[in-house]
Amino acid sequence: MNSPAHALSPACLRPWTDTEADIDSILTAFEADDMAGQCAEPINSVAAARRWLEPWLDPSNETAVAFAIDVDGLAVGHVMASAIDRRHDTAWVSYWVSSAARGTGLASRATTALADHCLGPLGLFRLELAYRVNNPSSASVARNAGFQVEGVERAKLRYLDEEGKAVRFDVETCARLGSDGPAPAAPLPIRG
Repeated sequence: MNSPAHALSPACLRPWTDTEADIDSILTAFEADDMAGQCAEPINSVAAARRWLEPWLDPSNETAVAFAIDVDGLAVGHVMASAIDRRHDTAWVSYWVSSAARGTGLASRATTALADHCLGPLGLFRLELAYRVNNPSSASVARNAGFQVEGVERAKLRYLDEEGKAVRFDVETCARLGSDGPAPAAPLPIRG
């Protein structure tokens, strides 16, 4: 509770913008070692950050919904539901929080808000997500946002280690259904 993020104004979810502040937030987040390999393209320039941001700014994008996690006007993270499938009413959830805002509960509250939005107003029924089994923080976010573990997928993800060698990771897959009831974490408000 001594984190600087707790001392700031109340947090919320809001749409991403193509402003200098949001671009700077994206670049800062992807500078962190654990974020650097999360995208196919390194997010290490303004142009790369704009390319990463472009799908979330497109109002006609019917396959994804994304929000910035905002604290005191600053984007400190991202939550999204992608691969939205209207035939089956499903989507894939992902999230990240910048290193300075971790450990504050923001990721859990943001993921809860996104899930509530998807399972409520968007009319989806099943949300899925996964995380590396060696990532207890991400496991905690999923659990606090009401996702239940369904199984382990062996050697699913491949990332480079510190020496540049490809390493495979087992992944724990979770889901939250529209019939599961409320999540343990209180949702952030959605603005805009």
